Amino acid sequence: MAKINDILEEIKALTVVEVSELVKLLEEEFGVSAAAPVAVAAAPVAGAAAPAAAAAEEKSSYTVMLKGLSPDASKVAVIKAVKELTGLGLTEAKELVESAPKAVKENVNPDEAKEIEKKLKEVGADVELK
Repeated sequence: MAKINDILEEIKALTVVEVSELVKLLEEEFGVSAAAPVAVAAAPVAGAAAPAAAAAEEKSSYTVMLKGLSPDASKVAVIKAVKELTGLGLTEAKELVESAPKAVKENVNPDEAKEIEKKLKEVGADVELK
């Protein structure tokens, strides 16, 4: 268990981009997918859902929407993450978080949108990709 905790601490020290690369390497190495279980559960209903899922994957740009904070979230951590991800000043980042639902970033490529979503969810933000 100590070994696993050490690995977890190392992962926590990585940037979002590095974690994304690590996930890709693990998927390739072990032939698995880190896709959300919800997508797997939706697969048997495939009749109408498959074309909709394919259309969603083909989208070339996204708007990352901050919908709010989860009940156990640290508002300060979310503000810091928004500041880091957007380049906004502290006051502007605070105003953005407090005025949710609000767009954090618009017209971003799918990979960047997913990285932003992951980073914000890690600090307790409720995020949606549109």
